[in-house]
Amino acid sequence: MDILPPLLAIVGPTATGKTAVGVEVAKQLNGEVVSADSMLVYRYMDIGTAKPSLEERQGVPHYMIDIVDPDEPYSVALYQEQAERHILEIAGRGKIPLLVGGTGLYVRAVIDRYDFPRPGFDAELRRRLEEEAKSLGGDQMYRRLCAVDPAAARKIHPHNLKRVIRALEVYYLTGQPVSRQQNKKAGPKYNLAVFGLTMERALLYRRIEERVEKMLAAGLVEEVRRLLARGYGPDLISMQGLGYKEIAQYLLGKLTLSEAIYLLKRNTRRFAKRQMTWFGRDPRIRWLDVARFPAVKDLAREIVQPAAGVFKKM
Repeated sequence: MDILPPLLAIVGPTATGKTAVGVEVAKQLNGEVVSADSMLVYRYMDIGTAKPSLEERQGVPHYMIDIVDPDEPYSVALYQEQAERHILEIAGRGKIPLLVGGTGLYVRAVIDRYDFPRPGFDAELRRRLEEEAKSLGGDQMYRRLCAVDPAAARKIHPHNLKRVIRALEVYYLTGQPVSRQQNKKAGPKYNLAVFGLTMERALLYRRIEERVEKMLAAGLVEEVRRLLARGYGPDLISMQGLGYKEIAQYLLGKLTLSEAIYLLKRNTRRFAKRQMTWFGRDPRIRWLDVARFPAVKDLAREIVQPAAGVFKKM
């Protein structure tokens, strides 16, 4: 019987401190981190993504960060391929790979046996669909998806225009609904331990508010201004990320700064709620209340001890 490679995943909603905990766990377990955050893949987008600095990484190697420019196409299928390669390389060096992040689809793509469609990329088709979304509206695009792929539509939030367009793109490129192509195969891929960080909702929302204020103080507005000046327009998928979308609207004169900040905080709270719903469906996750631990090291130890027991079975 083949021995499965180890994998420790740390997941949960935004602002729960996954990055710091992941670094501490990696230090205690002799591990390396593979990011599972769909925004950290982009270069030049540091403040709004809460990208960990080299100092914050504390010498722990991190992968899947700063790998594409904001205008380059990127997909969950490509992420799956690249992240899995890093995981196997880390395990091959005798270290523990840590998958750390809050993008649920990225996490699921790695820890489960999903085959994603690889229909290629058609820039003209993508442009046309994006233009139609602007002229017809997101609701109309979602209704179109419901007509051609109702199974996929049930799994995609109507306001997640990025995923709606991608599902339509797959359908038009392949002639097959994406729901028929994202097949989950049986059997585990890894000797897996999954931990989720959580906290009482009022506390989480306070931390989100504080995080947004810190981003603004660190220069989020100037970061978005530089991106726009470099030609990275507001319609790019990367620029639809939290912080970038709202601040771009302010810089383009469509919102006041106070309106943009209000929307950023509100949208981040809603995003955190969706993350909890997504991860809450996975019974493999062992949840830890961040507020119960006085320091990051204490929380990390709560992960390291049971995880070490799992990996001893290798």
